[in-house]
Amino acid sequence: MTTYENLHLKIFKEKGDMMEEEGLQQKISRVIYDLTGNFVKINSVRYEGPYIVIYTDNISFFLESDNYIAEIAKVLKERVVIRLERSLLLDPKKAKGEIEKIVQKEANIERYYFDSVFGEVIIEAGKPGLVIGQKGENLQKIKERTLWTPKVIRKPVESKIVKSSIIHAVRHIVYGNSAQRLSFYTKAGGRIHRIPVFKNSWVRMISLGGSKEVGRSCFLLQTQESNILLDCGINLGSKRDFLPYLGAPELDIDELDAVVVSHAHLDHCGAVPLLFKYGYRGPVYCTEPTRDLMALLQLDYIEVARKEGRPLIYTFKDIEEELLHTIPLEYETVTNISPEVKITFYNAGHVLGSAITHIHIGEGLHNIVYTGDFKFERTLLLERSEYRFPRLETLIMESTYGSVKNILPPREKSEALLIEYINKTLRREGTVLIPVLGVGRAQEILLILEKNFNRKKLIEAPVYVDGMIAEANAIHTTYPSFLSESLRNKILHRSMNPFTSELFTPISSREARLDILQQGSAIILATSGMLTGGPSVEYFKNMASDQRNSIIFVSYQVNGTLGREVQRQGKGGNVYMTNDGRGEIIRIEMDVYTVEGFSGHSDWMQLLSYAGKIQPKPSRVIIVHGEKSKSQELAHAIRSMRKIETTVPTNLEGVRLC
Repeated sequence: MTTYENLHLKIFKEKGDMMEEEGLQQKISRVIYDLTGNFVKINSVRYEGPYIVIYTDNISFFLESDNYIAEIAKVLKERVVIRLERSLLLDPKKAKGEIEKIVQKEANIERYYFDSVFGEVIIEAGKPGLVIGQKGENLQKIKERTLWTPKVIRKPVESKIVKSSIIHAVRHIVYGNSAQRLSFYTKAGGRIHRIPVFKNSWVRMISLGGSKEVGRSCFLLQTQESNILLDCGINLGSKRDFLPYLGAPELDIDELDAVVVSHAHLDHCGAVPLLFKYGYRGPVYCTEPTRDLMALLQLDYIEVARKEGRPLIYTFKDIEEELLHTIPLEYETVTNISPEVKITFYNAGHVLGSAITHIHIGEGLHNIVYTGDFKFERTLLLERSEYRFPRLETLIMESTYGSVKNILPPREKSEALLIEYINKTLRREGTVLIPVLGVGRAQEILLILEKNFNRKKLIEAPVYVDGMIAEANAIHTTYPSFLSESLRNKILHRSMNPFTSELFTPISSREARLDILQQGSAIILATSGMLTGGPSVEYFKNMASDQRNSIIFVSYQVNGTLGREVQRQGKGGNVYMTNDGRGEIIRIEMDVYTVEGFSGHSDWMQLLSYAGKIQPKPSRVIIVHGEKSKSQELAHAIRSMRKIETTVPTNLEGVRLC
């Protein structure tokens, strides 16, 4: 397309946006009149991100807006927000006084964020339910007396094992830069709601990473009108090919409409800040827990790289830009992300806030489900993944455990085996190292240890946690609605929070690590789970030569990682490690165990079950996120057993979906 044609299309789109907004205001006025019988003054209508925002100075209409939003949204088929002009908002100091008259002290309000740009007062409280009140009555009173729109968030729990500095930092960045966020929302809104230039007739997917491999998941979804990136991760097991193919000709960052992040593990989100380093300024969609956990893991990644002397691929500033451009979405809420693409998140059961993404393209042109990583089984931490969707033609599914050999034992058996290995080590006065993923696996193992200590099935010994686990625990306790029903009820209704148990002691310095290894038997949970960096590597190096000790792997070990090599060599083997540029051979004298039943991924049987139970039945399955042989084996099984067309793409290969 020529420069002239590009300019012509740009002018056409901008004029179309203005015409659309003017017509939209008239349409909304008519809808409101039909609902109320009155003409309500609408000062302006603006596109802000995926929302249509109605500004008014009619206080009565604003106070009753909850009664109208759903009806207006139904007519417009858009997400709608009604805001009062900011000049009418009560002075923040006076508003705070009014709120404290309404809400009882037992709610334990920690702080307020008065966001005049968005007209919201964000109330951080230890007991959000008391702020909300029965059937939301307190929220309505706050709205009536202050004219601010209240939003209640949970105060992070603080204890020796729960540290919440990341949550505070994220909230400070997000709520402290309202003007910048509004500017971003306005630009994003114009792009999302632009008048389509092309009549959409095709959809294709290009693998930029994560095909026939585990790591650097990154898939570009293209239509004639839109470009959407599904995840953008790194490969922790590769030093050369660890980034997605962001230089592929199909990817133009200036034309990218959205980035959708399925969950916070680095193999799915680790390269997102790199997009902002290269100039991307569009939206990132994920759940709220994923936003916080994503920032935690990315910051930890650059901190570990700095300590190990590796070059930094991005900086804190890039992560900050990512946060300012993140639009958190709830489960089962339909959201427009481009002129003809809508997405809806569903629980994936993999880690806190993980999402299966349903993608609706055009007026029924094509529907896609992208699983990301998912668990089709309930765990102590999370409910099982969702499998029912409104419409579906193409399923893009992970295959980490896509071999018939990958049948995980029942969780009860795995739990018993873990306790057996720990007790065996403690009886001979050894120390147990359990390398864990800081998000997901760490919390699952903590729950198991706490349960078995209480039931007297685990020999009493100090339990130390190291790495980012304390911060990740804080994020888990801040979002209990995303946890399993039983765990959520424990935390919210029985005041039993396993993550704050006195059984666990945090470690955060090299000196402390050396000290606990001199003090006798202990259980140590440390990141990273694949021995790719962080304190787990230091513990392994110092513990490997003692026959009394054990290392227990409880998560998948990617090819090329130190964890995979230790797992392969086993006791009596040798592994090569580098430290400060110097190589070293480590002899493994400690016991090496693997307990596979705790994986956050679906095993062979669960993958086949999901492909068979998913509703509606897809006409095509695309297999990704698995070693080549496993992806191909799973594809063959689904093709022969489920009678569904199945494809296993290669990186940089494009697949036409319709």
